[in-house]
Amino acid sequence: MTCNVAFIGLGVMGYPMAGYISKAGHNVTVFNRTKSKAEKWTNEYKGKMAETPAEAAKDAEYIFTCVGNDNDLKEVTFGENGIFKTIKKGSVYIDNTTASATIAREIHGYAKKNGFGSLDAPVSGGQAGAENGALTVMIGGDQTDFDKAKDKIDCYSKKNEITW
Repeated sequence: MTCNVAFIGLGVMGYPMAGYISKAGHNVTVFNRTKSKAEKWTNEYKGKMAETPAEAAKDAEYIFTCVGNDNDLKEVTFGENGIFKTIKKGSVYIDNTTASATIAREIHGYAKKNGFGSLDAPVSGGQAGAENGALTVMIGGDQTDFDKAKDKIDCYSKKNEITW
């Protein structure tokens, strides 16, 4: 079933991951700090570009992030133009960043209090795995959220499992 997806972070991993979600037929809106990368992505794949993470997340049922580190993650989630300013109740937030357990717990707690799902889902497989849609995803979160998001995660992975 087609759904609205936001993907924040179009680096060497996120760019192809978002592409696989688009190729699977989902409506993808992307955001990247370097606007030219988002423009390049929208020329290569079917989807839209947003000016901020909040704009990308506004109508999304599933919001993915794949950014550099904890500070980047805080900026795109809790920041002034962050995802959590516009995220809809009932949506699922999936973080593919390899970030600390501290921020993963902070995000999960915030999600629970605000009525949306949260999955901590770092990926393994490197750039080649991302480009080939063959990543392994190690997922922490609630089973219900995993079940809702699994088919979207499957777009760019060959193996994923809930562990938390």
